[in-house]
Amino acid sequence: MGELVLTTYDWAPPPPRGYVRDLRIRWALEEAGLPYRVASTPFRERGPDHLAHQPFGQAPWLTDGDLSIFESGAILLHLGELSPVLLPTAPAARSETIEWLFAALNSVEMATQPWVLFKFSNDTDPANPNWKRCDDFVKLRLDRLEPVLAQREHLAADAFTIADLMMADVLRIVDRFDGLSAHPATKAYVDRAVERPAFQKAYADQMAHFAAADGKA
Repeated sequence: MGELVLTTYDWAPPPPRGYVRDLRIRWALEEAGLPYRVASTPFRERGPDHLAHQPFGQAPWLTDGDLSIFESGAILLHLGELSPVLLPTAPAARSETIEWLFAALNSVEMATQPWVLFKFSNDTDPANPNWKRCDDFVKLRLDRLEPVLAQREHLAADAFTIADLMMADVLRIVDRFDGLSAHPATKAYVDRAVERPAFQKAYADQMAHFAAADGKA
């Protein structure tokens, strides 16, 4: 393992603060107790150096020595390889963790992301068929997830892993808009996750990072 450097934006507008995806990586690093430092890339200018690490001009990315990794799911998998705290080594538990990690991204976040955009834009008129389809899709996904979380504390391996970290982070922003109120087991699952000391530190560090740049933005 080389030096771990997490690169995120130097600033972000207030509404998405606390939800920028470097938080997922900060959280994982804190859970695993891995040493790392945070670097910044300009929010307002996505230049060649940025695009060399993240071709879509987004954040975060992680460098591990000479290795550069983008996409939060890929970064979490990489960190899981560095720490059994994040990714079990037993084959069955490892497989279950990875499948739920991908489920959080592909089955849940794929549905919730458009829903969140509607919410942020206050475009949730019940008469809008596009909003209704989006809202119904999210509710269907939550309806499928609810009985799973009603039966277990963690998604895989009987322990908190990158699968829980990803799923809880995907669901946090739904909870921000009270979207979990009809799914008590899912709501309780998210509440337990955000009470973890590693999340609390990651969240506070991200908020402080962006707040420190307010006068420069």
